[in-house]
Amino acid sequence: MILSKHEIVPCERCGKRVECKANSYTKCQCSKVQLSLNEIQYVSECFDGCLCADCLLALQEEYREFLKS
Repeated sequence: MILSKHEIVPCERCGKRVECKANSYTKCQCSKVQLSLNEIQYVSECFDGCLCADCLLALQEEYREFLKS
């Protein structure tokens, strides 16, 4: 069993376990994905909870592809 001082939550999109560091945002894995304000709005319209960095990158790409079409 791995002990963590942060909450372990499932990614709302893929279900992968994510260590949520909302109280230490700059250390959280999701802070590695730089989203524009429009991308943040797009993601927040679809999801309410934590997302893993891989899903954030995929949603960012999805949004950018949507803009091209």
